[in-house]
Amino acid sequence: MAGKAFDMIVIGAGPGGYVAAIRGAQLGLSVAIVEREHMGGICLNWGCIPTKALLRSAEVFHLMHRAKEFGLTVEKPGFDLDAVVKRSRGIAKQLNSGVTHLLKKNKVTAIMGEARLTGKGKVTVKTDKGEEELTGKSIVLATGARARELPGLEADGDLVWSYRHALQPPHMPKKLLVIGSGAIGIEFASFFNTLGAETTVVEVMERILPVEDAEIAGFAKKQFEKQGMTIMEGAMVKKLDRGKGKVTAHIEIKDKVEKHEFDTVISAVGIVGNVEGLGLEDMGVKVDRSHVVVDEYCRTGVDGVYAIGDIAGAPWLAHKASHEGVTVAELIAGQKPHPVRPESIAGCTYCHPQIASVGLTEAKAKEAGHEIKVGRFPFIGNGKAIALGEVEGMVKTVFDAKTGELLGAHMVGAEVTELIQGYVVGRTLETTEEELMHTVFPHPTLSEMMHESVLDAYGRALHF
Repeated sequence: MAGKAFDMIVIGAGPGGYVAAIRGAQLGLSVAIVEREHMGGICLNWGCIPTKALLRSAEVFHLMHRAKEFGLTVEKPGFDLDAVVKRSRGIAKQLNSGVTHLLKKNKVTAIMGEARLTGKGKVTVKTDKGEEELTGKSIVLATGARARELPGLEADGDLVWSYRHALQPPHMPKKLLVIGSGAIGIEFASFFNTLGAETTVVEVMERILPVEDAEIAGFAKKQFEKQGMTIMEGAMVKKLDRGKGKVTAHIEIKDKVEKHEFDTVISAVGIVGNVEGLGLEDMGVKVDRSHVVVDEYCRTGVDGVYAIGDIAGAPWLAHKASHEGVTVAELIAGQKPHPVRPESIAGCTYCHPQIASVGLTEAKAKEAGHEIKVGRFPFIGNGKAIALGEVEGMVKTVFDAKTGELLGAHMVGAEVTELIQGYVVGRTLETTEEELMHTVFPHPTLSEMMHESVLDAYGRALHF
């Protein structure tokens, strides 16, 4: 394959890269994709999907303990952690094979190896058989990101884990410390706490889930504490003393350092982009704090070089990466796609209770100078939520008081990650409150709360 030419070369086969490759092939481009580890990237193999499989097992385990509420009998609910993990890994393997099939179906040339830009339109791939030289009219960087490690908090796979270790845990934690309360940290905290670990979450910011609406984050915090979690906000882990089968964490909170002992620590303190070893500096590609600088069309400023997904910065979400992949492929093929709008991309956290949001928080809307109307509707006012036995939750909407524009929507509760897309569509279509009010939502569904929240913003809520 030495010297083979393509219209588009994609480096990285995660949810951004493989989608870009498929869309490019659909549009008639000759496409090659280079992946150094697993087709499907971190998301399918070590992130989004396997964590959801683990959390589903935890959800079922939780419901088993509530069987009596539903008139059912379950004797001595238990779990087999190895079997839970095996199911999760099996699902990841299934989807990995699916991506390989889709690439083959769309006649994308897939190459396993490490890629490096060596000149304008030139890529050298180091494979287990040697080096291969490729040329491409356009190159798409989709190399993703990895877990950030802070000095002294590095994962060792035994006492201190990264997300990868947590996905294949060497033991079931008895007393767990989770450092960081973003989506990754909170999801693992929720999983292990549900299975019985005594769980503490430490967040350096003044509140957990710092990117979420403050009211929603506060509601979630109360639910986590009700489930037995210890939440430490405005706190920092200064040091970890690792001993035999235990870790002593030095946690600074309110200008005092406390010592707490744990048998397991999960570090979830953010991510850094995989920008090393790609030859970006030699090509003139600008990198800022481990992420490639791009414009609204994912162009790097270097002719023919694009960057998508986690390597291109926030929000660090698989669906954002996939959308950018489609956008870039269509741009390369000569079409005129709409630019990516990060403010209309939903964020979802699959803890218990689930959290989902899109657009501006109430605080951000005020900071931006909007005069706002805010609507709220609780799960306890919804018949389907009561029937499900899931009455803890809330739907919150934020509107521009002058124009009726839906500025943001924020949810906490059962299945809200499946509901948020309704508001995403609304924002994409530039929907106003009037159109949402006139939409007929089916009964009985959780989605009725979305309607009621809109009505509440204008003093018209019917069921609470």
